[in-house]
Amino acid sequence: MHTEHLYIVAYDIADQKRWRRVYNLMNGYGEWLQLSIFQCRLTAQRHAELVALLDGIIHHRDDHLMLLDLGLAEQVVPRVISLGKMFTPVAREPVIV
Repeated sequence: MHTEHLYIVAYDIADQKRWRRVYNLMNGYGEWLQLSIFQCRLTAQRHAELVALLDGIIHHRDDHLMLLDLGLAEQVVPRVISLGKMFTPVAREPVIV
């Protein structure tokens, strides 16, 4: 089995059309947490694929996107203060390609 890391992906996209493209792409890679924030379990290959696809969508002068690596997904113990909805790390699920 490939090692997966848990990532938090946050983005600020200046154009609504590009924002929608990023949002739709992220739905295929992770779980939506709140506006412009996703959590993803990714192998190194899926991470590289996602970065390449996102890099092709955003405008580097206008947009900002961050991928925060929280470490090995099976070993992450999040230290999160969550008010309102509870935060739980995304569970491992099969990926259909």
